[in-house]
Amino acid sequence: QVHLVESGGGLVQPGESLTLSCAASGSIVRINIMGWYRQAPGKQRELVARITGGGSTNYADSLKGRFTISRDNVKNTIFLKMNGLKPDDTAVYYCNADVMTTDRPMWYHDYWGQGTQVTVSS
Repeated sequence: QVHLVESGGGLVQPGESLTLSCAASGSIVRINIMGWYRQAPGKQRELVARITGGGSTNYADSLKGRFTISRDNVKNTIFLKMNGLKPDDTAVYYCNADVMTTDRPMWYHDYWGQGTQVTVSS
């Protein structure tokens, strides 16, 4: 079993910054891609950013330049630094990981965290 635990969400004012963290734990052999998704009220879940084990990244076009994803492979942790936050960034942010586990070491499986709320409001 694999657990993804997000932290760092909260209430901030427009223009402020916030950093989210997501730590993976459990019966992990290897993690391929890790990423952040978000879901605003009444909207579909959307990609924010993803990062490979080698550090290659891709971002939602609308977020490039404001959000930065990074990764610590030793700690199986990813981070999302969010700058210049806007009310439209208000959403639940979910961590996602493609994980190879000890009980099923032949392929990767998709895991999700429980989400962390980010609210941007004055």
